[in-house]
Amino acid sequence: MKLFDLSDRVALVTGSSRGLGRTIAHGLGEAGATVILNGRDSEALERAREEFGADGIRAEACRFDVTDDGEVDEAVARIEREVGPIHILVNNAGVNLRGPLEAYETRRWHELMAVNLHGVFYVSRAVGRRMIERHAGKIINVASLMSEGGRATTAPYAASKGAVKMLTRALAVEWGRHNIQVNAIGPGYFLTEMTRPMHEDPELDGWVCGRTPAGRWGAPEELIGAAVFLASDASSFVNGQVIYVDGGWLASL
Repeated sequence: MKLFDLSDRVALVTGSSRGLGRTIAHGLGEAGATVILNGRDSEALERAREEFGADGIRAEACRFDVTDDGEVDEAVARIEREVGPIHILVNNAGVNLRGPLEAYETRRWHELMAVNLHGVFYVSRAVGRRMIERHAGKIINVASLMSEGGRATTAPYAASKGAVKMLTRALAVEWGRHNIQVNAIGPGYFLTEMTRPMHEDPELDGWVCGRTPAGRWGAPEELIGAAVFLASDASSFVNGQVIYVDGGWLASL
């Protein structure tokens, strides 16, 4: 099990005060990592930090906005100075602002892209520079089923997540020679606060369960295994891949 041991490693997880990001961060902490929690809500971050501590996980809170490249650069420098080198980066922060494309406001398009795509670029660049100097690092981007296809009212989101998939592959090629592995996790339909309205809608719930070979929604904890694998030495020769954790969704025609 030493292959999966994250002791003495620092993991920065963006968008980790709640939702899937928080679950992933908790899982990395359980595997031994010191976790840096990130988000824009200071109170939510502090609550998460305290709860992680109560669970025996070493955690620090670092508030910064992934859409502000200046804030990102300052925060990454501060983390490395005060906590230690970032060995693992999980680019999880994201939003889904649905709407028909023909009526979609330009402002909303840029807002979504700023978080889902530009933020991944800004944080990866800031952390990646330092990983290159150390000749080691793990970057895990959070992609989506929408990296492979779309649904009505999800065109902007699908475009952003398709771009995250290709950024993952390109960075793997560019930074592989520096012993940096860049991969992604593509979640299927998971039951979270954000998706609860869909789960509580009988028609939508029936569609998700009927379309998923597993016949159910995913539990957030079911992402932890893929995250720990991609963050650990067990994936030292895995690069440029998207692991879809989707209950078989993409395999089903």
